[in-house]
Amino acid sequence: MRLPTWIAQHLAALRAVLVFTVLLGLVYPLALVAVGQLPGLNHKTDGSLISSGGTTVGSALIGQSFTDADGNPVARYFQSRPSAAGDGYDPRATSASNLGPESVVDTIATDPEESSESLLTQVCGRSKSVGELNGVDGRRPYCTDDGVGAVLAVFRADGLTGPVTRVVSVNQVAPATPFVTEFEGVTVEPAQPGEDYVAAGGVVTPIRGDAPAEPAVPADAVTASASGLDPQISPAYAELQVNRVARERGADPAAVRKLVKEHTGGRGLGFMGEPGVNVLELNLALDKQFAAR
Repeated sequence: MRLPTWIAQHLAALRAVLVFTVLLGLVYPLALVAVGQLPGLNHKTDGSLISSGGTTVGSALIGQSFTDADGNPVARYFQSRPSAAGDGYDPRATSASNLGPESVVDTIATDPEESSESLLTQVCGRSKSVGELNGVDGRRPYCTDDGVGAVLAVFRADGLTGPVTRVVSVNQVAPATPFVTEFEGVTVEPAQPGEDYVAAGGVVTPIRGDAPAEPAVPADAVTASASGLDPQISPAYAELQVNRVARERGADPAAVRKLVKEHTGGRGLGFMGEPGVNVLELNLALDKQFAAR
């Protein structure tokens, strides 16, 4: 007795589902797990975890912060690059800030919880802090001395043309003193919380200032990576921190610099990406060779 065609087709489809479920849902994943446990591969597949004194302290693949309980950088350690993943280096919330080069105006609300910094202000603030921590010039183009974006909202009599009638430093809130006193003969005002000067017709006008064309603080010290999990920093950012770390540990900067070189990895396959310094591995090597004072 032959089954009706539609029943035979459904049974064939059911058998295919069961076969592929076993193959792709059980056999294939278990085979990959087994391969991952082979010598030489098991460390990576288990997360490239790093231990010190019998305790797991992190992963060679995921960055972390080296700060105290208040979130301040611990000066005896090399610092990682910023992270926008959750509260920082959260693998469950890996992401970028989704802010681009046109993000230059802060949102200054009457409720501080609703306020947010532009990408420009984040970069300016980080550069200022990194400069102060390491004793270098933290100034950058288009940044104010107090670490926010140097941006004006310029109002003109005829919209985009005509004489200037009003100028507001949109990222500096009253009673802060604007970074420039006047613009085209008009006194510059500080911003007021809750006001949208762009929507009111102000033309966004970034001001470069007198910062050096090549900032002393490198780009990876002030910008978060796309994943927010980068465990490495650039050799330039590591070099910036050498003297501070050596001073805090009472070590010779040349010896600290030698450790940095030992923990600097090359480009992928010799040509992809840029060299990087694994911060966790470097800090563990510092603790082993130069106990903190």
